[in-house]
Amino acid sequence: MRARPLSPHLSVYRFMYTMALSIAHRITGVALSAGLLLLTWWLMAAAGDAVDYATVTAVLGSPLGRTLLAGWLFAYVYHLVNGIRHLTWDAGIGLERHEARRSAKLAIVATIVLYAVLAWLLFTTAAAAQGGAQ
Repeated sequence: MRARPLSPHLSVYRFMYTMALSIAHRITGVALSAGLLLLTWWLMAAAGDAVDYATVTAVLGSPLGRTLLAGWLFAYVYHLVNGIRHLTWDAGIGLERHEARRSAKLAIVATIVLYAVLAWLLFTTAAAAQGGAQ
């Protein structure tokens, strides 16, 4: 019996920006889906009684909760920025190798800058609101 040809394995591929950003885009999509469970829990608690809402806010206000929120914010920002990049590709813009690499770098920089601004606004505003409420 003749040996059948094997499909390419991961070892034949070289590292590329587009590959890494595509994998990260998928991972952040999964993380955002997991974050929807937290959002649903928060919305159900907000619609429920004060005890449920206090429980959720205590969990989200804990160091672990704030770390998870920061992670989901980063996932959202990256997924948004890279999604816009993919939309430009769907329009036929930026498909050349040098353009794809430039847009990858731009997506990374835009993600970091937008995340830093949003995290600073959200977490400093939340800290100021908690300080003022006590």
